Amino acid sequence: MTVTVGLMLLLAACGRGDRPTRPPERPPTAAVEGPGIRETAACHADLRALGVDFQVLLDKQFGPGCGLVGTVKLLDIGVPTANLGAVRCGQARAYAAWARNGVAPAAYQILGSELSRVVSMGSYACRNTVGTSGPVRRSGHAVANAIDIGAFELKDGRRISIVNDWNSPDEDVRRFLRTVHTSACRRFGTVLSPDYNAAHRDHLHLEDDRKSFCR
Repeated sequence: MTVTVGLMLLLAACGRGDRPTRPPERPPTAAVEGPGIRETAACHADLRALGVDFQVLLDKQFGPGCGLVGTVKLLDIGVPTANLGAVRCGQARAYAAWARNGVAPAAYQILGSELSRVVSMGSYACRNTVGTSGPVRRSGHAVANAIDIGAFELKDGRRISIVNDWNSPDEDVRRFLRTVHTSACRRFGTVLSPDYNAAHRDHLHLEDDRKSFCR
């Protein structure tokens, strides 16, 4: 009897305390949040008032912290831009104003030539922020809220690139790039240049994140 009781108590103890626990489940996919319906509609109205031709894109989720919410594709802002894909509407509005009212006039006034096109290095990319210290976090590109600008082409055939001309021996070229950088800082929350770090040696990072960080 004693053996039987002891065995029963042992089995009961195993059932209560020694049962292997399930490994914790992975956290759910972090859905991307974006501007609300009213904010997006107001932004669309702003773009139309500026005479910007654009296409509204469907919202999409691609992975943890990556997706398109409230984005548009700019079709015609008056200044051709190469390699530009989906961008959040607020970012598109800021970019259109900068390219038309900041870059184009500076090219003519400082370099003596009309602007032919702006060459971007893309907008949306599901990736983390690079070239910074501290915790890993998603880049503004992961939600299509940032644009990287690599060069400016002029109608006289010149190509002014960030990587080759940021510290150009030509004073006017340097002044042009510093002028468009300053102009961007008035329109975007975060603007990063080669003066920020090596990861930005070849482009200007423009992000509509409502911060005040200009380097």
